[in-house]
Amino acid sequence: MTSLAVIPARGGSKRIPRKNIRPFCGKPMIAWSIEAALAADCFDDVIVSTEDDEIAEVARAFGAAVPFRRPDRLADDYVITVDVISHAIEAYAQGAARPEYVCCLYATAPFVTPDDLRRGHDLIVGQDLDYAFSVTSFPFPIQRALRLTENGRVVMVQPEHLTTRSQDLEPAYHDAGQFYWGRAEAWQARRPLFGPRSAPVLLPRHRVQDIDTEEDWETAERLFAVHRAREETS
Repeated sequence: MTSLAVIPARGGSKRIPRKNIRPFCGKPMIAWSIEAALAADCFDDVIVSTEDDEIAEVARAFGAAVPFRRPDRLADDYVITVDVISHAIEAYAQGAARPEYVCCLYATAPFVTPDDLRRGHDLIVGQDLDYAFSVTSFPFPIQRALRLTENGRVVMVQPEHLTTRSQDLEPAYHDAGQFYWGRAEAWQARRPLFGPRSAPVLLPRHRVQDIDTEEDWETAERLFAVHRAREETS
């Protein structure tokens, strides 16, 4: 049984230039994901898939392997994750044993912990699943969502829940965007991620933060600093 961590990290991010190696709370952003994967002790290898020489150099400096260069056709603004992971599986297998389980761990996931990754590993190995990935709950009932009309007014998306008590509404969850464990065969067959053969690794909302804009980045750094301060005093 071989488990592989693949950290996709292309060099051409647009909204936050060079965000995969931009300093985040004292380290290049990608370093936090690499260190969590290495500390999880559930991977035979931790590799970075990139087309960028500088990212490759930083990745190696923090302990990840970069055994191949990602082709430019898989590094543009329109590439999808499953294509990157499928390529990584094939490229990695050229020089090592083909992995059975592959975890796509995003480079911009500083809140991920080794325990989160181990929980995902235990799910995918212990159950008949295609995927196990990070999710968290919505902070507000989605049944109370509003939409804006053309004349600038608001209407409920699900008006039948206008008077339903919040505690009687079904909780809803969303992809936390941190990591995705999957069987190699599922990745390569491009089986759907959100389906009956997937299981959640539930994360608390305070450890989930998208980092797509400068405002996101500032929010994430403040939140991360709070977490580190709590850890140091506990």
